[in-house]
Amino acid sequence: MSNLQRLPAEQQYQQELEALIANEQDTIPTNWKMSPRSVLKYICGGKAGKLDITPKYIGNKRLVEICIATLVTDRALLLLGEPGTAKSWLSEHLAAAINNDSSKVVQGSAGTTEEHIRYSWNYAMLIAKGPSKQALVKSPIFRCMESGSIARVEEISRCASEVQDALISILSEKRMSIPELNEDVAANKGFSIIATANTKDKGVNEMSAALKRRFNIVILPTPSDIKSEIDIVQTRIAQLAQNFELKAIAPNKNIIEQVVTVFRELRDGVTLDGKQKLNTTSSVLSTAEAISLLSNSMALAASFGSGQIEAYDLASALQGAIVKDEEKDSLYFKEYLENVMKKRGSAWSELYQACRELN
Repeated sequence: MSNLQRLPAEQQYQQELEALIANEQDTIPTNWKMSPRSVLKYICGGKAGKLDITPKYIGNKRLVEICIATLVTDRALLLLGEPGTAKSWLSEHLAAAINNDSSKVVQGSAGTTEEHIRYSWNYAMLIAKGPSKQALVKSPIFRCMESGSIARVEEISRCASEVQDALISILSEKRMSIPELNEDVAANKGFSIIATANTKDKGVNEMSAALKRRFNIVILPTPSDIKSEIDIVQTRIAQLAQNFELKAIAPNKNIIEQVVTVFRELRDGVTLDGKQKLNTTSSVLSTAEAISLLSNSMALAASFGSGQIEAYDLASALQGAIVKDEEKDSLYFKEYLENVMKKRGSAWSELYQACRELN
């Protein structure tokens, strides 16, 4: 067991990647580790020889095929969607499968500069010797251009417009100019960029039409039905419990279904049967948030409880996840408790009482 808090995908699923490479039967694109069909199998699940490949993304298989096909060409890929729709998760696993390296990442934020996209300098060497290749500090994108591999840009719409625009010439010309050295670097075959953007950030730093044209945009939806969402949560909880060595009993399907039901109804503003409209809260009640909530509940139960998630553990976690705005969200959650959860009978009564006490 590794002491690292979080293993990169290529280490965590090393056995699966090696099995897929060993059993490869199709043509492999230049600088890829496996064929597009094997990448799809790694992402969506299947078999490699006698080894079962666990699905990393549970959703529309066609969307994954489009993503992989995009990266075979010289087009960059933009994964767009609401928070918690597995954009970063899919981005990481695509890079892991294609290059066995998902670490070349630029994290978009208000503090991201053009140097993070292009290059910077070792200023001690720059002052001592002037501009030179030895003084050049290459960005992850620069290194991926040299090696012909996939670079990732997370939350691209969090970057300022001038930082985003630094990508335009790279994606158009597949070259990076270094005027200080009077040189330019040409990308090798296999180079591409996977960017992610959050629809909740729309308007923060809107991507220009010129930059959008350089990407093939794939919109990742929220899970279409409750069964799919429960399957996603159940799979990820089992993985997280193992990674964090949580000494608690994994939540049963009824607990997961209750959490997912509450999240879906407050997120969509209507009960699952469509009969009752609800006020939506300001919090992001995504699938990823449900996974985080249940893993935190397991940690709470293991550290301070019986080792099994109780209604009070779940209620505390729900309260923290749903009530972000003390006045409005607290009122809407209370309305939901009294008008929906209370009326669902004995299966929900314990959770209702615990939530009511806290709220």
